[in-house]
Amino acid sequence: MRVYTSLIILILVIIFGTSCRKDFDYGPSSGNLAFSKDTVYLDTVFTNISSSTYALKVYNTTRDDVNIPSIQLKEGNNSAYRLNVDGQEGKAFKNIPLFAQDSLYIFIEITQDISKTQQTNWLYIDVLQFDSGKDLQEIPLVTLIKDAVFISPTILENNVKEQVYIGKDANEKNIFVDGATLTDEQLHFTNTIPYIIYGYASVPEGKQLIIDAGSRIHFHKNSGLVVQKNASIQINGILSEDKEIKEGEVIFEGDRLEPELANISGQWGSIILNQGSINNKINYTTIKNATTGVLFNGEITNPNSNLEINNSQIFNSSSINLWLKEAKVTSKNLVIGGAGKIGLYCNLGGNYSFTHATIANYWLNGFREGSALKIDNTTELSAVFNNCIIDGNKRNELVLEKNNASSFNFLFNHCMITSDINDNTANSIYNFSNTNHYNTVFLNKDSSFDDAFNNIFDINKSSFAINIGDLESALNAPVDIQNTNRSSSPDLGAFEYFE
Repeated sequence: MRVYTSLIILILVIIFGTSCRKDFDYGPSSGNLAFSKDTVYLDTVFTNISSSTYALKVYNTTRDDVNIPSIQLKEGNNSAYRLNVDGQEGKAFKNIPLFAQDSLYIFIEITQDISKTQQTNWLYIDVLQFDSGKDLQEIPLVTLIKDAVFISPTILENNVKEQVYIGKDANEKNIFVDGATLTDEQLHFTNTIPYIIYGYASVPEGKQLIIDAGSRIHFHKNSGLVVQKNASIQINGILSEDKEIKEGEVIFEGDRLEPELANISGQWGSIILNQGSINNKINYTTIKNATTGVLFNGEITNPNSNLEINNSQIFNSSSINLWLKEAKVTSKNLVIGGAGKIGLYCNLGGNYSFTHATIANYWLNGFREGSALKIDNTTELSAVFNNCIIDGNKRNELVLEKNNASSFNFLFNHCMITSDINDNTANSIYNFSNTNHYNTVFLNKDSSFDDAFNNIFDINKSSFAINIGDLESALNAPVDIQNTNRSSSPDLGAFEYFE
């Protein structure tokens, strides 16, 4: 038994003696580290706004445990970059161990104020250094930082933020949120540098916000823009020559510029046109990644309370792209893309005219309850759709809910409609043979959009929409959203096909 016990002990000593690492026996790194990137490009950020966190992986490809004498930023404590090395935050680190055939992560962030540089765009560069002397290895860090005009709530007494009115809740109680009332000097947005809004920027009663062509407006989370009673907004975008840069369009989106966030919905709140706002105009504008893109609380009894929206796109809202409540709206060449609930919602009644609209909800970011187009009423409704496409990735993209206590007048004239409902009952609102409501409609045809799931709604040569539009309606919008002539044999929707 003693011999057997001694043998076991001897085996254990051999096993553990040969397998234990000598964790404190490190050789120098000798300048032979490998890296996941030879340069770390941190995506464009705005001045004074923190970037996302970027990772650099450091490899020890040798068969020896090594000690990295130093990891540091070349600019030292003056650097705008921040590091986290193996769980420790700082800008310089000493004696970092790295086992053989192992790796470690270095996480990198940046926040920088460029206001003192007198530049609107500044390429900020530093270098991440490993070791020194003959063993020095370097990884450049590069970030483009953009200047911006910041609009945010004033901090009042007792550290309370300024509040602005944005509407009423379901119980008709006033809703106030953190925000800033725009001064006269702030009521003209230019295209010189972008605007970043924290909270809700409010256009005060009796004033007009003018936004120049090419302007860029960015919103922080839960932020937006509100136009008050007897106030108005005029967005003066123009046709862009470059479809990628969109230099003439006005663009509303979130304040994070990283490519991976470019198509994330719900990054900001909404553009709200409050009840009694007047003479609102939107032209050549893109509104994307909001919660509700535009909400218009109309006042149908006020002839000046209206919205004219032309040559514009609203898409990728987590709730509704364009929500019109008892409003008066006219539109030409409008694109309403994917939304988490409803693309275009004509709600409670109102007076609507849409010519050459593409209303197509190809939402893929989870289950969608709503449709591309929904129309309902509690008061009088008049809605006309000329040469429009109503489409999506559900079987029924048109929802009509009629309140018999008020008139419900609608007409689809030369439109493509995706619908699995076709009720031939004489008084049915889904009787597509009733020419009082449906004059030349085409059910469940192939729109053949270029990339509907990414909200690109140009039509290709196989589209059923080509050459089937009503010419009289087309002459009210003789060019499409890209300035292509449609004065003969017009296509349906906002885009005219051309070779």
